[in-house]
Amino acid sequence: MFNIVQVTMKGIFRDRIFQSIMALGGLFFFVPSVASLSMRQVSELSITLCLSIISFILLLLSVFLGATSLWKDIDRRYTFSVLSLPVSRSYYLLGRFLGLALFLILTSILLGGMACVVIKISSTLYQSPAGQPLVWWYIVVAIIFSTLQYILIIAVAFLFSSVSTSFFLPVFGTICVYFASSVTQQVYEFVKSPAAVKMVAPVAKFGAIVVYYIMPNLAGFDLKVNAIYSVSPDIKGLLITLLYFFVYTSILLGGAAFLFGRREMK
Repeated sequence: MFNIVQVTMKGIFRDRIFQSIMALGGLFFFVPSVASLSMRQVSELSITLCLSIISFILLLLSVFLGATSLWKDIDRRYTFSVLSLPVSRSYYLLGRFLGLALFLILTSILLGGMACVVIKISSTLYQSPAGQPLVWWYIVVAIIFSTLQYILIIAVAFLFSSVSTSFFLPVFGTICVYFASSVTQQVYEFVKSPAAVKMVAPVAKFGAIVVYYIMPNLAGFDLKVNAIYSVSPDIKGLLITLLYFFVYTSILLGGAAFLFGRREMK
């Protein structure tokens, strides 16, 4: 499995994806100038912009790398060479997933370091009297859980890729799941509220609740508000979210391995 992880990492660097990340990382240079436009909330705006840039880059990587990894291997017939060795399909799929997850973690560390430098520069050059105190630990925790969120999205992409013969279903399916999962918590809270009794039909309410429990819930991974306004996150909530990540990702990978193991290779 280690060899598959290593080959996955080498393939990513060979495709010059790292250089593309560095190019997108150039957006950080504009953060101090844009944040200076906010006279009283420079630090808050800097944190918001930096975390948004990190989320945007990680989303692109998780969707397109996760959705095209298996497809490219099968299209280039690399999969047939690997599976001819004493390696099971489950180990192969898990190795590819771990390779992508490791690359996402390394990217997050790099972008997080750049973000911390930019936030420090912005808060030093443009000190605002009404600004909140910077709590670096909250920013780090927000970046960590954002990374876990997109690793989970990679698992979603692998589930689609395990049954798809092209990259269209994994790419667009993963994008749809991401946007739907970002609002399931709000929809669930609305249909459970007293105001929804007269506004939402029972069938629609039941359907929304079913979708809420099936789709991944990404609301717990979003800690931007805590980082921006220096609000201490709930430790119990973080532990529950961490447990949810491992359980849900394991279920997705288990389903992907089951389907991939029964897929016909032509």
